[in-house]
Amino acid sequence: MIATLLFAVGAVLLATGPVLVLRGRAGREQIQHELTTQKIVFPRVDDLPDALTRYAGLQVTTGEQALAFAELIGTHVTQATAGRTYAEIADEWQAGGRTDQRLGKLRETAFMGQTLRGSLLGAYQAWQITTLVAGLGCLLTAIGVAFLALGVTWP
Repeated sequence: MIATLLFAVGAVLLATGPVLVLRGRAGREQIQHELTTQKIVFPRVDDLPDALTRYAGLQVTTGEQALAFAELIGTHVTQATAGRTYAEIADEWQAGGRTDQRLGKLRETAFMGQTLRGSLLGAYQAWQITTLVAGLGCLLTAIGVAFLALGVTWP
């Protein structure tokens, strides 16, 4: 009975593992396709912080690059808003009767920058999840093989 159970669990895990690996790979390809179609390109090396110079001129196509570009956007938004958040600027603009055009434009800049940054961070997080899914698929496959082996050799 135990041998049959080990063999059955092993077979299920052995079937499930490769599916997870394929789903992780498909998810990664979809993220890569979406990032590629956005045609986001890092500026030249002179316009990048030292930590990002290795990306100069590259198109954003991976989760790591999406994170780096999100950091770049975050830096630019922080500089443009003097460290204030969209909510802080919006509150100030509303408190002033919504008539200050400079604050209105700054509010739009903060909103667009944070929205773009959030989208890129979402792509990075999705990229990380595809790595996790594929890794779990490999792990389940290995466990499945071990269970099958135990099921076959069980006394």
